[in-house]
Amino acid sequence: MAEFDKVNINPTPITTGENVTIEYDGLLSESGAEEVYLHAGVGEGEDWNDVKTIRMNRTPEGSWRTTVRLNTTQDFKFCFKDAAENWDNNNGHNWSYQVHNGEHAYS
Repeated sequence: MAEFDKVNINPTPITTGENVTIEYDGLLSESGAEEVYLHAGVGEGEDWNDVKTIRMNRTPEGSWRTTVRLNTTQDFKFCFKDAAENWDNNNGHNWSYQVHNGEHAYS
């Protein structure tokens, strides 16, 4: 993960039905968090549905990683927290990725 890239999503773009790996090495890591959790849901606009909090695994490099399966075409929204309830929510904007249905749009 590059120095400037504190959140890495793979693969992108995201297609419904895919497993998506989220890797985090941001503010909570830099602050010495012993545990990091992905707080994620799906939805349109400001709505969050099917919200889950998932414990992430520490990588040998010291970042945090987890994989989720996205069976939706709604936006994938997420942020991070540690065990002490400190949050990294992208300066109040959270992270959000479109999930595509796998069809190609041609113009």
